[in-house]
Amino acid sequence: MNAAHNLAARIEDRSAVVGVIGLGYVGLPLCDALHGGGLQVLGFDIDQTKIDALDQGQGYLSHLGPDLPLRLLSSERFQATSDFSRLSEADVIFVCVPTPLGPHQDPDLRFVHASARSVGESLRPGQLVVLESTSFPGTTRDEFLPHLLAGAREHGAGDLTLGSDFFVAYSPEREDPGRTTHSTQSTPKLVGGLDAESTRLAASALRVGIEEVIEVSSAEVAEAAKILENTFRSVNIALVNEMKTILTMLDVDVWEVIDAAATKPFGFMPFRPGPGLGGHCIPIDPFYLSWKAREVGRPTRFIELAGEINTSMPDYVIERTVLALSDDGKPARGARVLVLGLAYKAGVDDTRESPSFALIDRLLRLGASVDYSDPFIPKSLPRRNNDIQMTSVELNADSIRSYDVLLVATDHKEFDYELIARNANLIVDTRNAMRPSADLITGRWVKA
Repeated sequence: MNAAHNLAARIEDRSAVVGVIGLGYVGLPLCDALHGGGLQVLGFDIDQTKIDALDQGQGYLSHLGPDLPLRLLSSERFQATSDFSRLSEADVIFVCVPTPLGPHQDPDLRFVHASARSVGESLRPGQLVVLESTSFPGTTRDEFLPHLLAGAREHGAGDLTLGSDFFVAYSPEREDPGRTTHSTQSTPKLVGGLDAESTRLAASALRVGIEEVIEVSSAEVAEAAKILENTFRSVNIALVNEMKTILTMLDVDVWEVIDAAATKPFGFMPFRPGPGLGGHCIPIDPFYLSWKAREVGRPTRFIELAGEINTSMPDYVIERTVLALSDDGKPARGARVLVLGLAYKAGVDDTRESPSFALIDRLLRLGASVDYSDPFIPKSLPRRNNDIQMTSVELNADSIRSYDVLLVATDHKEFDYELIARNANLIVDTRNAMRPSADLITGRWVKA
């Protein structure tokens, strides 16, 4: 237990070095939190452009603000590097890499496996490794640990013992890009180890930069809690999305209904409908759970049905758009369409799994001429399943009037909705974004 005692002491006196693998939406704010708590932080990423930007004090995630890189560079306690051989310098290593879906909606753990092997190649006594990437229960023990040990064996460290020589835990990320009510530091953090000592050490390290850390009995509990959080949201969003399709046919405003239901002080939690799910977590995590459930022979009918509803929403929006154009005597083929918002949610430049791409794809297939406007994304970048190769259109009276329809996909507050209301010929609104400017609308406003 000397290794555990020594590591605990180094964490306590802030002499421990922390390594964070993956400097994206999860890893970069974690670096900031632990650096702010007084630890020396090494940030690792395979993308050299991120390393160069941080070295120059430049941000590449707009929702984190321009000050974060400057805070990290304000002392000599932070370095960013693409040299993974330096992992041996870290006493505590957090792994914050993507867990996407494969082509058949199955878990793709290649980044988790590769990171585990990289850590294993420089594993030494006294190191703690904490996986943060979202995945199914059992990932840390059955997927991450074997690859870590394989890397260690290949480099002559295969005789190290879990729980006494080195330590492994899981602590799910709880980032919500663009949210202003909570930060990485103020959001409670779960942590569960592969053994009790790993749990204790991981919680101690996290408490340096996180206000509240909750220890659970195992890594599997922490993994399952994260999956439950996002599946809960997926199911409830599917519910209001389905309600939207029904109430629209009944000529009832679903957004007003939700606001009315939300006046009840108990037993109801408001969720808002939209054009589909986006972001890295909610569209993906339920599929991880469904895949694991099939492995143990249990059906997930409820969860899979929610996924079907949410993934069908772009088709519903396009149907409403085509009907709205038809009411104006215009076919979809040749129609000029401006999609407002490429990001998956308001206030961020995050396009991961954004339904806007599905909307654009479907419109193009119908023969429409499509552009987008997004104040956070001047130029589209290739995504997992698409590359639309577009640049953002500037909104002004003339540009707005030149389109047959404006399709509101993302309700950025930076859009000038009064300008849109006064100049748009037709607005198809998936977010109820035009409600405050409803009295100014000179064309037609269709909710979808």
